[in-house]
Amino acid sequence: MGMSKTKRNFLWQSTLLIVLVGVGGAWLFFSFCPQHYFRGYPLIPVYFWLGGILQINIVERCRRRMPEHMLQVYLLLRVLRTVVSVFLALIYCILVREEAKAFLLTFIANYLIYLSYDTWFFFTAEGNRDIRKKKDELIA
Repeated sequence: MGMSKTKRNFLWQSTLLIVLVGVGGAWLFFSFCPQHYFRGYPLIPVYFWLGGILQINIVERCRRRMPEHMLQVYLLLRVLRTVVSVFLALIYCILVREEAKAFLLTFIANYLIYLSYDTWFFFTAEGNRDIRKKKDELIA
């Protein structure tokens, strides 16, 4: 079975977002406050991109197996991603104390950007899926 249109759209859009935010963020650092650029900066976009790939794979698998629980699955994934993000951010800050402030501010800004995108994408995708389902029921 091939990749779903939803998954393909998510991967394409999230990759574009990661590149734009990652490159844009690096440009902002270098242009306006190069003294605050930190070695771990590239890890932030990579972390959110990999997290997005994991999330879309879980969502697609759950959609096939238990479509009636998609809201619960999505919310559980958000909570898990938040907990993992806080845990990893704390570990990074403990390991690299001199970069902690710049890292946390950048990480939080990126987290909010990706949270907004993920929320918009998944609720739009589910809403569109519901509309198509109702349309198919009316036609049948």
